Amino acid sequence: MQGGVLDVYIGYDRQEVVAYHVLVQSILERSSRPVRFTPVNLANLKGVFAREAAATQSTEFSFSRFLTPYLSGYAGWSLFMDCDMLARADIAELFALADDRYAVMVAQHDYAPRDTVKFLDHVQTRYAKKNWSSVMLLNNARCRALTPQYVNEASGLQLHQFHWLEGEDQVGALPLEWNWLVGEYDFNADARIAHFTRGGPYFEAYADCDYADEWRAAEARATAALGKLAPPIGDATTA
Repeated sequence: MQGGVLDVYIGYDRQEVVAYHVLVQSILERSSRPVRFTPVNLANLKGVFAREAAATQSTEFSFSRFLTPYLSGYAGWSLFMDCDMLARADIAELFALADDRYAVMVAQHDYAPRDTVKFLDHVQTRYAKKNWSSVMLLNNARCRALTPQYVNEASGLQLHQFHWLEGEDQVGALPLEWNWLVGEYDFNADARIAHFTRGGPYFEAYADCDYADEWRAAEARATAALGKLAPPIGDATTA
């Protein structure tokens, strides 16, 4: 992928407002290229997303995430991310993995969740390709099947299992480190994106999970107002 602005779409949920802002902070601190953020927020999608909430969905963006190619004008590459994440590496390195052979690229997890219940007592559903769609690098021109009508009407499994593609050969693989499932996988110092899929450290029950201290440090920086001149750009912790 050539240089330019990186388009990052992040699911926004009123249950986890702080998660969105801390994820943005962590991306900004490390990105070597300009980033354009778009929250996938139901309040901003009136007239486009008209789907009723399903009993099994645990976030407000469970299905609206698939509007990313439409919101991108079906052009270029865009990244969709769940909000319950922490970027631990330069997001430009992820965009550099974009391969025009594929319509979408994801971390292809093969696991069964350890719990039956996750944050805020949401049911931990089990299905094939679970969490594949939580980080999606989308080749938008090849995702034209994801029209607002299709996203509003397709079943959850049709969307999350990529039935909107002509074949599974259009789904490329990303290293698991770019969507490391906290609490499902063991701690990994090389995790590029920590995904708090069972519940983030902003919930009391998960306050001591892996990468929680890093998340809280990023939260502190996201809410900081120094009241003095900031230090020179160069140290990621001062971005």
